[in-house]
Amino acid sequence: MINNTPQLPVNNRQKLISISAGALSLFIFYTSFFGSFETLIQRSLFVFAVTLLGILMFPSKWGRWGLFLDILGLSAVGITSAYVIIQFEAIMNDLPLASDVDKLMMLSTLAMLLVLSRRISSAVFPLIVLASLLYAFFGNLIPGSLGHKGFDLSYVTEVLLLSDKGFWGMLVGVASTTLAAFVLFGALLLHTGAGEAFFHLSSKVASRSQGGAAKVATLASAFFGTISGSTVANVATTGNFTIPLMKRLGYPSTFAGGVEAVASTGGQLMPPIMGTAAFVMAELLGANYWSIVIAATLPALAFYVAILVSVHLSSRRLNIIEKIESAEQAGFPQKMRFIDFTPIIAGFGGIIFGVVNGNSIDFTACLGMLGIIVAFIVASIIKGLSFRAIFAQLLAALVDGGKGVVTVGILLIAAQVFVAMLNLTGLGVTVSNFVLNIAGGNTAVVIVVMAFICLIAGMGLPTSAAYVLVAAVFAPALISKQLDPMAVHLFVLYFACLSVITPPVCVGSFVAATIAKCSWVGLSLWAMRLGAGCYFIPFLFFAYPGLLLNGDAFDIFNGILAGLVIAFAVPKVLIEFPTGVNRSLLVWAIALMAVFTLFETHLWGSLSGVALTLIAYLISGHKSTLTSATKRFT
Repeated sequence: MINNTPQLPVNNRQKLISISAGALSLFIFYTSFFGSFETLIQRSLFVFAVTLLGILMFPSKWGRWGLFLDILGLSAVGITSAYVIIQFEAIMNDLPLASDVDKLMMLSTLAMLLVLSRRISSAVFPLIVLASLLYAFFGNLIPGSLGHKGFDLSYVTEVLLLSDKGFWGMLVGVASTTLAAFVLFGALLLHTGAGEAFFHLSSKVASRSQGGAAKVATLASAFFGTISGSTVANVATTGNFTIPLMKRLGYPSTFAGGVEAVASTGGQLMPPIMGTAAFVMAELLGANYWSIVIAATLPALAFYVAILVSVHLSSRRLNIIEKIESAEQAGFPQKMRFIDFTPIIAGFGGIIFGVVNGNSIDFTACLGMLGIIVAFIVASIIKGLSFRAIFAQLLAALVDGGKGVVTVGILLIAAQVFVAMLNLTGLGVTVSNFVLNIAGGNTAVVIVVMAFICLIAGMGLPTSAAYVLVAAVFAPALISKQLDPMAVHLFVLYFACLSVITPPVCVGSFVAATIAKCSWVGLSLWAMRLGAGCYFIPFLFFAYPGLLLNGDAFDIFNGILAGLVIAFAVPKVLIEFPTGVNRSLLVWAIALMAVFTLFETHLWGSLSGVALTLIAYLISGHKSTLTSATKRFT
């Protein structure tokens, strides 16, 4: 009989977690400021650190045997990391052959990483990684184009352990430097008052209009989501405040949860930080990080305009007239002063200075962190806080920052194994050819097929892991059609994110339903309905490259108009579906025509769409919606 009583006392484990997380954050800060160590040294130290912290944060539930196996697994990863640190020059220069000891180290390290991946997310992702390994070993047994010559354990060990392609590969490099630095930046930002400031700012902007509470939830989730590495974490954090607030003001539970789920999803797509996927995308594309941020800005704004319009129309249709008249009514304890915003201003000011000054992304994040710390200390002293309280707050930020790195770090290490096997076997090319054959080579059909595949492939996975999976396997099929690689990667990122609210496996909706205490099915349907326009926006990347700020002023203007048509017309079509043959049917038909005009990608098509959308809103008496949207979002 298994003893489920943990052998490591909870209090001791919490102390070890705090010490380990704080040490990891100091390591991240040090390497961001002074520069990272040699490639294999930096990455192997990171792998050991997140493994240690992962075991402490997500311990085995098998009692003594589980504790023994965790210690055994941690020892294996520690020995492997130490071996790589000692032998890094030989590994990089001599490309050594795998010995039996190397094979044992590779298998034990791999087993520990897959176990942690399952504990952190679910069984889905480690099973996908395991399937890629089995495919590498036994591909010679598969007939036809899906088969390959097969690889033995020695060769796989050389790829995963004795090179910079596997455990110490590119994704691990991103996780151990840039991504980790911005996760720590986000933790410092939130622990120095940014969370409360974001809610106050959202309340100031949106609380006094119809559906004010839902709009506050949307904007707050946008603010928080851009510095959060996970849609689920965003839902759990902001949803614990916004969902009860909406329910208290008369919103149906499924609607309240749906608003939070879709708004939190968009946070992963909102610059400048975009959760964590932008950093991974920069490495996969070989592009400058800031070029991705610039390209993603207009689509993200269109995403949130579409949600806010849907929320407004839904509030009217549900006859929800309550408005939040003040921050206090929304549950805020006090009004924010300018001094409370100084850490945010200094943090983003440091990042802007780093960009303008041409510093590396890691050092730029470090400048942002320094700005937050200095501004927070000064502001706290002015407000009369003790040095002990200031230190405790900063220490809490370091601990949370280290914890935040663990989840995405472990998953990206496992994802790197998957990518390594994908490149080794050529599965990505095989899948691309398969998709192209199904679509008959038609580009439009390929794009639609890929959207559905990305939604399915991303289900049940955290954002970063879902993006890596779909980008590595499916993006080549679109790029082979001579489509812009930036547009392709943003396209698959959008649908990987939207899989979080798309049934049947919609983890964002599951979490929101738990908070809202309602059916996840009804909540998920509301989330999809409110985010309907968001499913259309990625398709504009190919027809309207100006939406990604690609092209001249004419292209950009055309792209903006197309984004506005989607943001306003699609909610009109899906939220206000007519209930009878009356004026609402005419309005619905005009809004639908506005969407169809975008098939003509010239300027007159988008201008026609804008004109028809205006007519639809004016006929149905939504002049106030257009006026409000114009003032707030343009």
